[in-house]
Amino acid sequence: MPEIRYSCFGETFGIIYPESIMRKTLLPALAGLVLLAGCAQHYVIVRTDFSRIYINNKPKFKDGYYYYKDATGQETSISSGRVREVSPANMVDDPNAKFKSVQTK
Repeated sequence: MPEIRYSCFGETFGIIYPESIMRKTLLPALAGLVLLAGCAQHYVIVRTDFSRIYINNKPKFKDGYYYYKDATGQETSISSGRVREVSPANMVDDPNAKFKSVQTK
């Protein structure tokens, strides 16, 4: 089994095995990244003219307006009358998906 000796100024402080380094640092770090990636969800606001606004967090609805932070981090609002759909980015359908052109030979 390979070993790594930790030394400083000529003195050996202990033996560190690569397996223990992976178990103590790498695996918890990867587990944390997977958990954080699962919590982050992007949202799409589809307006009545089918233009889209991509945002990082779920917009808040208050007094007939949707409030969200734009790409610059500034608080922005849009009237609910101008909004067609608010949903997670992976749930929004493409309105032009049915009309894809097919290439023939």
